[in-house]
Amino acid sequence: MRSSLLTYLVFLLSCCSLPCSILAQGNPSSNSDPNIIDSQAVESVVQEQPQKSDTIILVDGQPIRFIPSVSMSWGRSHSPHVATMYAAVLPGLGQVYNRKYWKLPFLYGGAVALGYCIHFNNKYYKKYSSAYRDFLIQDPNNKSYMEFVNKAHLTEDEVLNTYSLWFQNALKNKKDYYRRYRDLSIFGMIGLYLVQIIDACVDAHFYNFDVSDDLSIALLPEVSPSNGGTFGAGIALNIK
Repeated sequence: MRSSLLTYLVFLLSCCSLPCSILAQGNPSSNSDPNIIDSQAVESVVQEQPQKSDTIILVDGQPIRFIPSVSMSWGRSHSPHVATMYAAVLPGLGQVYNRKYWKLPFLYGGAVALGYCIHFNNKYYKKYSSAYRDFLIQDPNNKSYMEFVNKAHLTEDEVLNTYSLWFQNALKNKKDYYRRYRDLSIFGMIGLYLVQIIDACVDAHFYNFDVSDDLSIALLPEVSPSNGGTFGAGIALNIK
């Protein structure tokens, strides 16, 4: 009987002490478990971090700037605009910029040939034009047409009488002939100038273009964003 009463008292004491233990465990101030996260501390840490849309917060709390997708390559920057401007300012300078030196002899050779054609045709055009004008006027003090009379192995009387109409038409045809080829030579010079500008521009566009038959593979570093607010680094494979 006495042992039963003792057992009952021990049971009552244990039941009374259980709520106190539960309350003590539920008190935040008495928490010493390092595995439980304090929500107030987390909020304070988050508030201290800079709120920027272009940063990524790592595990150690250090911000890192967001890096967009970038493909990097190494090579000389070649500008078609610069090549065009050089060729426009000085013919041949655009070809020098493109390192197409072998085109310079053709360019300047053509320019010299066309320049000579312009000079030659213009010289004889002026001669025949003056002779044709003087022959029509028949001014005794201006007989520039006599230069061509002597070349035709004729006398002045024959030219003025017997062969007057024939000689007049001959002078006119020669005048028109040299004027026509003088003008064509001028247009040829202008065309050569425009062609060398276009050539310099096109060569600059294809300066870094590989025209060989062999295929080549280029490995380039690349940094690109991914889902989840992170970024990744890799290697881009370019087949040409």
